[in-house]
Amino acid sequence: MIRNITNVRGIKCWGAHTGVKSMRRDLAILYSEVPAKVSATFTQNLVVAEPIKLTKKHLDETNNVAQAIICNSGNANAVTGKQGEEGALAMAEAAAKEFNIDTNKVMVASTGIIGKAFPTEEVVEGIKENVKKISENSRAGSFAANAILTTDTFAKEGFVEFQIDGNTINIGGIAKGSGMIHPNMATMLAFAFTDLNIDQKLLDKAFKEAVDDSFNMITVDGDTSTNDMASIMANGLADNEMITSASDPHYQTFKEKLHELMTYLAKLIISDGEGASKFIEYRLNGAKSKEEARKMIRVVSDSSLVKTAMFGRDPNWGRVLAAMGRSGIAFDPDKVDLWLGNENEEVKMLEQGRPLEFDMNLVKRILKQSEIIIQMKLREGRASAIGWGTDLTTDYVMFNSMYTT
Repeated sequence: MIRNITNVRGIKCWGAHTGVKSMRRDLAILYSEVPAKVSATFTQNLVVAEPIKLTKKHLDETNNVAQAIICNSGNANAVTGKQGEEGALAMAEAAAKEFNIDTNKVMVASTGIIGKAFPTEEVVEGIKENVKKISENSRAGSFAANAILTTDTFAKEGFVEFQIDGNTINIGGIAKGSGMIHPNMATMLAFAFTDLNIDQKLLDKAFKEAVDDSFNMITVDGDTSTNDMASIMANGLADNEMITSASDPHYQTFKEKLHELMTYLAKLIISDGEGASKFIEYRLNGAKSKEEARKMIRVVSDSSLVKTAMFGRDPNWGRVLAAMGRSGIAFDPDKVDLWLGNENEEVKMLEQGRPLEFDMNLVKRILKQSEIIIQMKLREGRASAIGWGTDLTTDYVMFNSMYTT
């Protein structure tokens, strides 16, 4: 039996079909039996969907406490004006009434086509009909994971656990995303849950650090959606002694496990990139700071020329170096080392700024693989970072040229 968000104490959920999408589930209902502390990050796009506006407002009102998440797919409820604003509120009000909780303890999210009138009636009726079906069965968790998908080809679920004084702490999460993915938090939807008892400020610190190293280090196409959101709810039902100090070894373990879960979900998103044929991992070391390392990876991984070279199996390492050079990070090109490879073999292409002779047949064999690793060494410091991206394929262009038709 799969372990997922329903293995977190007190978490029940369901995924239903309301008719917003023609065939697939399109409504996820996620509920904690007790109010939970929340940490969340949202899109940096200036065009913000109505559910994001409402969720931010609710978290401000409750001082970051929530008890339910309602997410519909198939309609983004973005650029929908007053009608969309009322629709988002109607979602929260319907769920609050069914759960007998305050409206502002409901977070709402939407994903789908932008600019279409929000189907309030269908979504609200779906909430009313399906709240009673929520369950702690693992199938219900998978139903919810499927209900938030749009162009994704598979559901994205993850689960980790660890021990505190013999007590098992659970962390589970679901995510969606395959297009409009760019590292500028959030870049997709992700909902995580834990039964850990932890101080709010430490929850924020751990979650946002994990987001920076996972969801903020992925790119598919360089676009940032209007609906992006990542959150974690911590309901404390593990009943451990509250973690109140960053020096507590249990806090460090939580950070590591949360990072593991978020990275796993982020890599699932990249592996499902729209039209993608390759999963590319970028590793950079020798930077002056971690933030500089992250920034350089983001530029390289988002380069259309690098992406198309990987799609065409072209070992054009000059495109990687050129992208590094326009990253805005100061470095000496004459100190750079560069490798192309995978987990089993690698070829050094550049050493201290000098091109090296290499076995073209070996490189071509590497580039035929679906998973590729590009490594960069700067020799400017000791900081490092890892990021993930895809190639840019003709399938991606065709798919996104006909998205609404």
